[in-house]
This record gives sequence, C-alpha cells and structure tokens, in this order.
Amino acid sequence: MNAVRKKRLYIVLAIVAGAGIAVALALSALQQNINLFYTPTQIASGDAPKDTRIRAGGMVEKGSLKRSGDSLDVEFVVTDFAQRVTIRYRGILPDLFREGQGIVALGKLDANGALIADEVLAKHDENYMPPEVTKALKDSGQQPDKHEG
Repeated sequence: MNAVRKKRLYIVLAIVAGAGIAVALALSALQQNINLFYTPTQIASGDAPKDTRIRAGGMVEKGSLKRSGDSLDVEFVVTDFAQRVTIRYRGILPDLFREGQGIVALGKLDANGALIADEVLAKHDENYMPPEVTKALKDSGQQPDKHEG
C-alpha cells in the first residue's frame, strides 16, 4: 500500500471513529433526559424506576391537598381510579391546579413509593387534560366527567 492510500485510509477511519463517538454521546445524553410517563397503577405495582426522573399523572383526589403552614411544601394524592400515589412538592402550584382535575408531575420516587416532584403541570383550560392522563383513565375504565383529551 502506498503512502497516499495509507493516509486516506487513516483519514476515513478517523472520520468514522469521530462520527461513532458523536452518535454514542448524543444517544447517551438523550437516554438521560427521557422522562417516561407512569400511571398510579404502574407506580403502585412497582413498574416505575426509583432512581430515575419520571412523569406521573392522573386526577388530583378531592380532599387530598395538604399545604404546610410555614413553608411552600404541598402534598396531594393523584389517582387513576384504580390506584393512588402521593405526590410531595415544594413550590408554588400552577394557577390552574385544582382538586378533581388532571395533572402531570415530574420527579423521583422515594423509598415509600411517593413521588417527590420538582415540577407540577396543570391543564391549561377547562376542557383540556394531558393526553397521558386521558389515556390512563380510559385504560382504567374511568373517563373523567366533562374532560376530553
């Protein structure tokens, strides 16, 4: 093999190796940022990972909202009408957050199966519910009263 062909071969190999490394790094970054959605039934059955940030959603159970008197800590229960999961959040809840309405919370599960949320998302109008929540409720056989997804 002459010197010119050898040089071209090394250049091609370097480009292929660089592209492979770039793809591997991109896939690794995407893997870490995926937030999978879990219903209260899936969380209660142990399907949700405990060490990974997840999205959980359902209907906020009426009468379950508990606010701390001296801090921004809030605790409430979300249900898909088959199972329930407790969500703990520190911060100001969205203006549209209400009991009896659909929400999605992002956070990590603790050892007791409660979701420690770092973000709570509420519906943005009277007729909207997050698609994941609508699907979960439909799968459990419970469609909320006046909501459609």
